Amino acid sequence: MATAPPIARFTLASVRLSKFISAAALALVAGAAAYGETPQKVVSMNVCTDQLAMLLAGEGQLHSLSSLAVDPRISGMVEEARAFHINSARAEEIYLMKPDLVLTGTYTARASVEMLERLGLRVVRFAPANSLADVPLRLREMGAVLGREARAAELVAAFEAGLARLKDNAPEQRPRALSYAANGYTSGAHTLPDEMIVAAGFINVASEFGIDYGGRMPLELLAMSAPDLVMSSTPYAGASRAEEVPQHPVVRAVTGGGPPVSMVSRDWSCGTPLVLRAIDELAAKRKALFP
Repeated sequence: MATAPPIARFTLASVRLSKFISAAALALVAGAAAYGETPQKVVSMNVCTDQLAMLLAGEGQLHSLSSLAVDPRISGMVEEARAFHINSARAEEIYLMKPDLVLTGTYTARASVEMLERLGLRVVRFAPANSLADVPLRLREMGAVLGREARAAELVAAFEAGLARLKDNAPEQRPRALSYAANGYTSGAHTLPDEMIVAAGFINVASEFGIDYGGRMPLELLAMSAPDLVMSSTPYAGASRAEEVPQHPVVRAVTGGGPPVSMVSRDWSCGTPLVLRAIDELAAKRKALFP
């Protein structure tokens, strides 16, 4: 087998050593930031970390939020978000802000997140909430990252008290509800929306029909399931055929001739204390329709 000449072997070894030293330097930078003082300039790239950070950050600690933070269809804290700089989740833009902490979701802008990590910035990823039990966990995680553990404990206590109140007021006879979004998508068992529907005093039809996590429910199955209430989000402007599905005549037949009940979706998507507001809204709808 042919071998590389001595100079080539030396060059190759030097390149490898250089890469090792660079990686070690980046690790030291990240480690120093992770165990250093409380972060003073925090940037969020994800709509859920946006809201958690706004709820927990100290005065002047939070610098920038994602563009979705000011979208009223998705964010539950639009007015609060207007006080911050808005970013587009681009690595170059965020790096030039010189943050000492970047917050993001597990699946958010992966290319940008990986680039920021290679540049030596401290990035903390937050997993999405899949249950009501995840809400206190996310609050505590964010509190620890921001050095705001006491504030997190206050919010956790208030959330758990609010959730206990909802459970105490749950009806004995539960009507059946179904969330039916664009393209016939619904949320079944093992999801945050499923637990929210149950907390509001309903049975989730999707779970009842054996749908785990999320998936499409055919119109035929929807008609056979005969839910007492069909919920959908407010359609986006435009002509998306996927968003025409919840307006299909079959859905209108199930709902007594009208469209699905429009429930504000902004408080449903993230595991924050704002889910209590969504549950209260749905519970009020239940009481009005099924006294």
